[in-house]
Amino acid sequence: MSGHNKFSNIKHKKEKNDAAKGKIYTKLGREIAVAVKEGGPDPNNNSRLKDIITKAKAQNMPNDTIDRSIKKAAGEGSGVNYEHVTYEGYGPKGTAIIVDGLTDNKNRTAADVRAAFSKGNGSIGAQGCVSFMFDKKGQIIIDKEECDASYDDIELIAIEAGAEDISDEEDSYEIITAPEDFSAVYEAFDKAGIPMVEADVTMIPQTYVELTDENDIKCMNRILDLLEDSDDVQNVYHNWDE
Repeated sequence: MSGHNKFSNIKHKKEKNDAAKGKIYTKLGREIAVAVKEGGPDPNNNSRLKDIITKAKAQNMPNDTIDRSIKKAAGEGSGVNYEHVTYEGYGPKGTAIIVDGLTDNKNRTAADVRAAFSKGNGSIGAQGCVSFMFDKKGQIIIDKEECDASYDDIELIAIEAGAEDISDEEDSYEIITAPEDFSAVYEAFDKAGIPMVEADVTMIPQTYVELTDENDIKCMNRILDLLEDSDDVQNVYHNWDE
């Protein structure tokens, strides 16, 4: 299984993400807060929190910012209570889109998501309408330009740590794990001093849809941009082959 062009997508969005680091950290802080409230502040006893900390570190979120988020969430009267929400729908040419969010106002979030799909000529479907097209996996992406290790070195670390698959892409190495093995594999690369540009438990499409019509591409980008701009949206997964 390959990450399939995931690194290209990361590079394409890097400039935008760099300009919006504050917003990214805010969203990560929200994920940390919910994980702490659901499972406690100790990542050794809270696998969800451990995975989010891993994701935050891969996004270069400072350790003191992570610690503050955990302590704030663990404190009494620590603010807003957020709910998990998930939406599924279709973009141009039947592209599949999954939207994960954390919100304190489900009506507001539903309206924002519905508007994003509508403005990009997409449509929201019923729960489960596209999620069966994805597999939940841990995914680690290593930029070859930032990594001195060889493919053989990367493969050995991945296999010994319990990864399911590793692919040698043009610009990156992409490692796939079972969700429950993600943290162990990440820690193995971290201990080896291997820089990772992205590390997360994600939804990987089983097949991809290619868009060739310029208007379809414009509409798809419109949907994704509006979703990613929403404060309530944490993650967007899709099967568009960008």
